[in-house]
This record gives sequence, C-alpha cells and structure tokens, in this order.
Amino acid sequence: MKNLYKYIFAAMFTLGTTTSCSDFLDESPKGVIDKDKAFSRPDQMVTSAYAMLGDCWYSYPFNLWPYGDLASDDCLKGGSGTTDTGYHPMEIWSTMTSTPGEFDELWYRLFCAVSRCNRALLSLEQYGNDKLGEETCKQRVAEVKFLRAHFYYKLITMFRQVPWIDENVTANNLQEQTRNDEFTYEELFGKIINDFKEAYDVLPDVQTDKNRVNKIAAASYLAKCYLTLAYGDGYEATNGYDHINKDYMQKVVEYTKVVKDDPNYGYLEDYGDIFLPEEKNSKESIFAVQTSDYKEDNTTYGRANWSNMLNGVWGMWSCGWDFHKPSQDLVNAFKTKNGLPEFDDYNKTIDYPINGSPNAQKWDPRLFHTVGMPTFPYKYEKEYTLTKANSRTPNTYGYYCSMKEVPQRSKGETYDGSWQAFAMNDYVFRYTDVMLMRAEALIETDNLSEARTIINDIRQRAKNSVDKHIAYAENQCEIALYPETYFQDKTTARKCLRWERRLELAMENGRYFDLRRWGIASETLNAYFAKEQNDVYDGQTYAQYLKDAHYTPGKNEFYPIPYNQLYYVPGLYKQNKGY
Repeated sequence: MKNLYKYIFAAMFTLGTTTSCSDFLDESPKGVIDKDKAFSRPDQMVTSAYAMLGDCWYSYPFNLWPYGDLASDDCLKGGSGTTDTGYHPMEIWSTMTSTPGEFDELWYRLFCAVSRCNRALLSLEQYGNDKLGEETCKQRVAEVKFLRAHFYYKLITMFRQVPWIDENVTANNLQEQTRNDEFTYEELFGKIINDFKEAYDVLPDVQTDKNRVNKIAAASYLAKCYLTLAYGDGYEATNGYDHINKDYMQKVVEYTKVVKDDPNYGYLEDYGDIFLPEEKNSKESIFAVQTSDYKEDNTTYGRANWSNMLNGVWGMWSCGWDFHKPSQDLVNAFKTKNGLPEFDDYNKTIDYPINGSPNAQKWDPRLFHTVGMPTFPYKYEKEYTLTKANSRTPNTYGYYCSMKEVPQRSKGETYDGSWQAFAMNDYVFRYTDVMLMRAEALIETDNLSEARTIINDIRQRAKNSVDKHIAYAENQCEIALYPETYFQDKTTARKCLRWERRLELAMENGRYFDLRRWGIASETLNAYFAKEQNDVYDGQTYAQYLKDAHYTPGKNEFYPIPYNQLYYVPGLYKQNKGY
C-alpha cells in the first residue's frame, strides 16, 4: 500500500464537508460527495480521520506548543511584541480568561477531528466487513479508536472536563445535549484508555503501511495515560508525589516494557539527527504526525507542519516570525559542573556560551542542538551563523531561538509565500520520551537501579553527540553519567529524572504538563517569573513583562473552557475551577 499521507489532501477535499462538526445545512453543497456515498467508502473515511492529525494552524497548533512550552519556564512567546497573537496570557497566566480565540479554535478543531473518527467508525460498522473484509475492518476500527483517543488526550490535557462524544452520540445527533460534567476526570481518562487498549489488543507491532498507527504507539499512549493518572486529579492540592497510585505506575512499567523490548525502536545514535528531516522516521520515532515536502508528494505546497509556521528565526528564513524563544532559565539549566547538572545553583547567575570563547563554565551538549544563540551556527551550518540581528524584538524576547522544529537553512522551505512552513514531523512519542516515562515509573515503584541505567544511557548518547554536528562547541561541552550515589534515595533520583526530561525534551511542547503532573507548577513557575524578568544579554534587558506574571494553583492547572463553547448552548457546559 502506498504511504497513507499521500492520500490526505484528496481525503480532505473529498470528504471534508461531509465529515465536519456540523449538520446544520439543509441542502447538500454542490461539488462534494453526498453523505451516503461518503459513508459507503469506509477506507476513505478512515483516511479522512488520519488527515486530521496534521490539520493544524498556528492559531490552533495540535502539538500544543503555546500551552506546553510557552506556559512553562522553558520558553518566551516571541514575535513582534506581547500583543502579537493571543498567546501572551499563556506566558504570564495572571491575565488568562476563557475569551481568547485560540482556545475556541483549538477546542473546535479537536472536536472536528473526533467527529471524523466517529463518522469513520459508523461507516466501518455499516460497510466495513463487506467492503474491506472482517480482519481489515477490525484493524481499521482499532486505528480509528486510537486516533479518537489521541485527540481526546489533547482535549483532556488542555481543558480537563470535556464532553464525551462517541459514535453513538454522533449517530443519534446528541452532541448538543451532551454535558461536559457527565463523567469525572478519571472516568474520562478511562474511556480514552479503553480506546487505546482496543487498539493495543488488535493492532500489529509493525504495519505494512508504516504511517498507520500500531501496537507500540498504543502501548506508549497507555503508559502516558496511566502516568498522568498515577499522580492524582491534576489539581495541585490533590496531585503530585503525595498522591501516587502505585498500581497505575506499575501499568506504566508494563507498557513501557513492551516498547523497550520491540526491536524496531531504539535510541538514534546522534542526538542532533533526531531533528533532521531525513531522520524523521528513524527508530527513534514511535508515533509522529507525518509531513512532506512538495517535491516529495507533487503537491503545490507539500504537507507542511503548520503548527510551527511562526517558529523560524527572524532574518534567517523568508518569513521567520521568531516565536517559541528559549528562556534564560532553560539555557542556564544546561550548565554542568564536573559533567553533572548544577541542580541548586544553575540559575544563580546569567550565563551563555560564546562561540570560540570557551571558559570555565561547561554545558550539556544538548544545549547546542536545542537553542540557537548569537555567534553559533544555525542548525550546524557555519554559513548561516546567528547574530543579534536574528532577533525580532530583543528588548522583549531576547536573542535565543528554537532549532529542533526547523530543518537546516540550506535545505530550503516547504512553503515560502506570505507564510513559511517546514516539512518537519511532529513527534507525538519518540523512544527516549517513553524510556524516560519508564524511568519515572521505576523510581516510584522502587527500582532506582534500572532507572539510573536508562537515564545514563540517554546521557551517554548526549555525550556521543558532539563530533558529528557541534564540533565547534566541543571545548564548551562536558557531561558525565550519574554515579550510584545519586540513585540511593527517591528524592535525588526524582531530581535527576526531572532534570533529564527537561534537557532531553526541551522545546518539544511538554514541559508545563510535566510540571503539572509532578505537582510543582506553582512553585517552579512563580520562582521563574521572579528571576526571568531580570534577563540581560550583552547589556540588553528583556522579559520585564514577567513582573505581571503569576500562576495560581487551584485554578491555572487547566485551561478554561472557551467562552464561545460555554455559551453556545447555555447551561450545557460547566466552567473549570477559578475561571
């Protein structure tokens, strides 16, 4: 079978209208296939559901970068100033309300994706066995339930209390009668887990068409669900290390072992290669939203990653809008002393490396793969060296830029009209992330030794990732493995785990959700706001807007239900606490 993503545009245009979130049209639009004919093509309906994985835009990014990175201590918004886009409340929290259009668009688009999944399930139920055969139909049902659970995981991660709209609700047209408080947080997670479990039980380890979801991706998601639930209900007072459910943690250990034991996945040898488009489907990638360049799929613009379209650096790309800017706190976190993190002292002073000027301060090599800095090559290419001119608003957002989500400049742009985008896959799960989830669960189930082995394997890969791409920073890098003494007690082991997740997965859209899971968001973010507002780089101050920032536990853990959704059917939805 040909690669699935080559059919995506055809599926979107053929089925897009008939699989939208609304049935309000009384007459069928001209030039599109009618509903009955669409439903009679179950495999195309499944493809239409897959197409929603990348049906994103900068104002509703499905990778959630404004909510997982910008809302954390890793990232500043960037752009032309604090009013550029509606994302500023996410970086200061104190002004957040339910009214930003970005919330409404994200909610709507994710439920459109859920709707496509439900309609595909109804099509499979009615026509699947006859058109596809019983075995293929069973597998397609499992794939679509995986996809529905994927979109619901994003919804519950963002908005917590969301309405559960499945194929039965869709078939009976009960969407406008389905409340968002019908099920508890744990019950909603149970429904998501059930969908992933059905996928896990049915899907093969490897698909003939490798762009379809498989058993290993389902195992990774099951581990993530149980890891999230293991800490509590998401609100800081009843979440975190004092509320750990060891049965759920054991589930994480079990499902991550499935991933660990599969021979098709593993650590890519060089850390830098993970973020190059030519390695986007390597053994490191368990599940990723697929993209393509127009030269690959013979379309006008390619299947670009539109979530990250704002995140190219200023002056380097034709339309580099300079969003997603690493914080000084993140840069400082990469400091090492004798090769190990400076857990307690990392943020006492503002430091940054300068190319060609090594000094006593050493850095974890992953800094140079993650953060673009003046004087250093942009994504390893010396002919594209960054300067201070590559920052759009340095007095507001400083001089650092993000590098993981962009290709090398010499490779060109997937789309370079009035907007610009790249054919960079979005990792949903990469192998190292799943192994760090395993290490986290091992610590909480009292297997500190294996957790140390996993974390040290990851650090060894970082240590080996200098010569190929960042040899120019060799004299500034120093990283060592954790000695046994760091894993003699849970408190220190947890600190190592948390640090490793931050450095390894920096700027990959999940930092805030980690802080929330661990129950340390308010402590971490309020300390960060107090320090980061004093940023200075080579005499230029910035980030002073953070003087107005404050994170309120008991409210800010989750984002508010969007205003437009809350009042679309008055009284149907209940707002989250504090908003």
